[in-house]
Amino acid sequence: MNEHLPRRTLLLGLGAAATLGSTRLAFARAPGDARLVVVLLRGALDGLAAVPPYGDPGFAALRPGEARDPGAPGGPLDLGGRFGLHPRLTNIHAMFQSNEALVVHAIAGPYRTRSHFDAQALLESGEARIGTSGWLNRALAGLPEPSRGARNGMALGTDIPLLMRGPTIVANYAPLTAARPEDDLMARIAALNAPDPLLGPAMREGLAQRAFTAGALGPQPQGTQAGGPRPQNPTAELARTAGRLLAEADGPRVAALDMGGWDTHANQAQRLPNTLGALDEALGALREALGPVWRRTAVLVMTEFGRTAALNGSAGTDHGTGGAAFLLGGAVAGGRVIADWPGLAPDQLFERRDLAPTTDLRGLILPLLREHLRLPERTIAATFPEAGGFSPMRGLLRG
Repeated sequence: MNEHLPRRTLLLGLGAAATLGSTRLAFARAPGDARLVVVLLRGALDGLAAVPPYGDPGFAALRPGEARDPGAPGGPLDLGGRFGLHPRLTNIHAMFQSNEALVVHAIAGPYRTRSHFDAQALLESGEARIGTSGWLNRALAGLPEPSRGARNGMALGTDIPLLMRGPTIVANYAPLTAARPEDDLMARIAALNAPDPLLGPAMREGLAQRAFTAGALGPQPQGTQAGGPRPQNPTAELARTAGRLLAEADGPRVAALDMGGWDTHANQAQRLPNTLGALDEALGALREALGPVWRRTAVLVMTEFGRTAALNGSAGTDHGTGGAAFLLGGAVAGGRVIADWPGLAPDQLFERRDLAPTTDLRGLILPLLREHLRLPERTIAATFPEAGGFSPMRGLLRG
């Protein structure tokens, strides 16, 4: 057992969770009506493919097969000049046109590593060295306890990502695609463990969260056994579930979702469109499921680092540095591309191979905690101990 996931945390898995494929989801409550969803794309999204800078002549020199103008066959969806979106990102583009999406380019975390393990751990911990807690959990740890005895945290997935590990207890629940014990059996087990000072409260909370999820989602089809059919887009199914739970008045307020499949070392042009399409469908499903709550929601889509500016010999890209991030939602002052663009000429590339990062990812995160969730400054200081080393971005959210 992971020493940072105590037995109490694991037993809260009776509460409410789901996992589909390589996608995981974690929930937590925050006071007020604001919702925050953090989507981590594991494997490193190629920002130049997702948000092609068609107006930069260096892009055509690096990737002649991808350099198309908007309106051309296979060309990008225009973002107002110079930048476009991959044609599979139609939902994000619609949000952009509705002023509900911001695109931030040439962005990266403060670290400079091309190791997936190290970069993801540093991105999730939010500290100069890999820690044992995540910045999102530390942010939630300073919140007051929710009413009616509920816990601050709720996790969906077979594992809790580092982003959500820490002092705030986050429940972990088996997916609906697996067999679950009957309610009567769980009630009997809870009764037997009621006198235990550790297991008793955990069992009670777990059953309460299980009941909440059943009430919010309604009857769910039993999952198939191993080898049975899977949803065509597991990420979209999980995002839709997340939206329905976040939309509940007594439901969670903060969710963390991760999605794998972005490590495109070979045949990127064939692999990436389907992955981008799955992400775009998931974000559209999240928006639809949130309903009226979407207007109070911010969704941060980020990845551990970008990819190389030029293709490799296998028609793919390798681990890079600068990339792209998205900020979506009804609470977002969107319709803009934010980029201190460094250029793609050979002498403008980071180490002559990567898009040079000019924006610190923490500067995009900080306003979400301070202005959207309205966390106190003492919590901000604990969330990002090095907050004085970077500047928060301004004007990201509606007034």
